[in-house]
Amino acid sequence: MGDMERTPFTDDIDLGSGLRAYLATPAGDGTHPGVVMIHEAWGLDDVLRRQAEHLAGLGYLVLAPDLFSRGGALRCLVPTFQALRRGSGPAFDDIEACRAWLAEQPGCTGSVGIIGFCMGGGFALLTTTRGFDASAPCYGMLPETPQVLRGGCPVVASYGGRDSMLAGAADKLDRALTAYEIPHDVKEYPDAGHAFMNDRENAPAPLRPLLRVTGAGPEPESAADAWSRIDAFFGEHLR
Repeated sequence: MGDMERTPFTDDIDLGSGLRAYLATPAGDGTHPGVVMIHEAWGLDDVLRRQAEHLAGLGYLVLAPDLFSRGGALRCLVPTFQALRRGSGPAFDDIEACRAWLAEQPGCTGSVGIIGFCMGGGFALLTTTRGFDASAPCYGMLPETPQVLRGGCPVVASYGGRDSMLAGAADKLDRALTAYEIPHDVKEYPDAGHAFMNDRENAPAPLRPLLRVTGAGPEPESAADAWSRIDAFFGEHLR
């Protein structure tokens, strides 16, 4: 993919072929496990950059691609969700490019996991069989056919009990991973809604009514526990 080049987008980098990403690097020397971080439907924003820095602070080399790099959210959102439903398309190619890029970096141990939020959580589930060593879907939609998880990497998943859009998802996922004998830690937080790990206090105005109905928004206590579980699980399967 060529050498990493800085772009005008703050600390974003250009991975080539029009793909932009944010790289969060742990402090200190040495090598670290890599993690590809996939954003919500908002795109690559400051919320995701803070989440990437948080994970880097736990000792992971984090690469967060912007799946909307080649046209912005207005042009790319629908095609990206269509790819998610199909299980194939440019978004999956970008995720694989990021996984391969991270694994080749001198600062990476070669072990690479994936984490995603909302839309990104769906991608984190659908890529468990595509070369990753561990996956952390956070309130991600389930695949239409659970068989696509068969043979996948270990999974640590987090859902909100007040998330009306994904009611029952945690239990369904837990049963599927158990049936396929995949190491996993799936937890539903009763006090949390959708996007409970997102620290954004104010969503764009057109989406606020939907978020109120679905109980979405930050829930710091549940988020802190989810991050602790993710770190422990990644520590076991990536380090």
